[in-house]
Amino acid sequence: MAKRQRGGGRVRKKNVVVESNGQAHIRATFNNVLVTVTDQYGNTISWASSGKMGFKGSRKNTPYAAQVAASAAGKEAYDLGLRRVEVYVKGPGSGRESAIRALSSVGLEIATIRDVTPIPHNGCRPPKRRRV
Repeated sequence: MAKRQRGGGRVRKKNVVVESNGQAHIRATFNNVLVTVTDQYGNTISWASSGKMGFKGSRKNTPYAAQVAASAAGKEAYDLGLRRVEVYVKGPGSGRESAIRALSSVGLEIATIRDVTPIPHNGCRPPKRRRV
């Protein structure tokens, strides 16, 4: 019989030294909004999603949920020493602009905003239109 491991210790966060410049990647899909704040090399500093912030179902893809997620990720990165970000936005979701506004309201200076949504050169067939 296998020994039971003692689980009870809290995972302690490392004190990370962060450069003042970084990147913020916002992925706004039809179902969720993911915000990842990285350093210049792409190493993750902090992240948040609207599902992680407690929104479920169709409330996850609202602009307010994107604002809450972006401000949570931005505040954590700001507390670690990040001050200036380049924003990369991907996807067709509704929370793109509100996430960018939330990052600037936290205190992060936005250097550039780039739309990196992949556009197919007539690739896969899109899903059928909903008849509501």
